[in-house]
Amino acid sequence: MTAYVIYNQLEVTDQDGWAEYRSHVREGLAEFGARVISSVGEPQILEGSWTGSHNVIIEFPDLETIDRWYNSDAYRPQRDLRLASARGNLVVLDGA
Repeated sequence: MTAYVIYNQLEVTDQDGWAEYRSHVREGLAEFGARVISSVGEPQILEGSWTGSHNVIIEFPDLETIDRWYNSDAYRPQRDLRLASARGNLVVLDGA
């Protein structure tokens, strides 16, 4: 069943590192059959409040693939670069 990763970026702390991360992340996602379905700076807020500077939704084939991607040797250096370059929230949602 399809599953999703949602990244809510709160702050970029290293612009050069973030630019490097962004230049490679999509090709790494494609290796796991994932695709970015939304990447926006300012979402439309219908209720409540929302913080952050950027939001990304990534679609994966299933939860197991998310786990394989996130913990893979291929993504680990990119993940470390993202964590060193920006602060944010990363959540996983199982599709319906």
